[in-house]
Amino acid sequence: MSGALAAGSAIAALFASSFSPNVIATPPYFEDAPTDRMVIEVVTVNGSGCPLGTAAVAVAPDNTAFTVTYSDYLAQVGVGAKPTDFRKNCQLNLAVRVPQGFTYAVASVTYRGYAYLENGATATQKAHYYFQGQEQTNEGVHPFNGPFDDNWQTNDVTEIGALVWAPCGELRNFNINTELRVNAGTSNTKETTSFIAMDSADGSVNTTYQLAWKKCPTDGGGGA
Repeated sequence: MSGALAAGSAIAALFASSFSPNVIATPPYFEDAPTDRMVIEVVTVNGSGCPLGTAAVAVAPDNTAFTVTYSDYLAQVGVGAKPTDFRKNCQLNLAVRVPQGFTYAVASVTYRGYAYLENGATATQKAHYYFQGQEQTNEGVHPFNGPFDDNWQTNDVTEIGALVWAPCGELRNFNINTELRVNAGTSNTKETTSFIAMDSADGSVNTTYQLAWKKCPTDGGGGA
């Protein structure tokens, strides 16, 4: 299966149209999001899974979520794969400016992609995020076992009592670290290719970060 990277992107493009871009419904315990728009600027992008120009960030019009779209995020092993292709990662550093008097937390994250795994092969999707100067959140780890040939979706949800809020009145960059990994296992890498992708050719499939909002204390210095 030569040209596996191109084939993987083509398959990802096919499955993209089958996924609804709707995000997870906002839980009822969230306060209403502010009407003024939050602004997100990509400060740095690093990693083999997001070469320059292949990762984009967009904020939902109602401030309930933001999305990250990847266009070249694929890990693979076997025919057509380089020795380093078994693992791809992406580190995003975002400057997030929120409306005055509000703070936010990431309540849930939905990751989507496509995977083709031969019998005996395995794959893993990992992710964690944190605010600058704070400890990183618990790492979400999701395994996949071959044979597998389908869309995939994973969800990391934080309980309300464990939400990590951006400090009020401060501008703290938000860091996102993700990773895709494929292990050939007992599959025949001389004749087959296994891969996992988190990308979309048409931009309709993305990673969605669902936000919780609350008002800052009146003596908290306002929003970040």
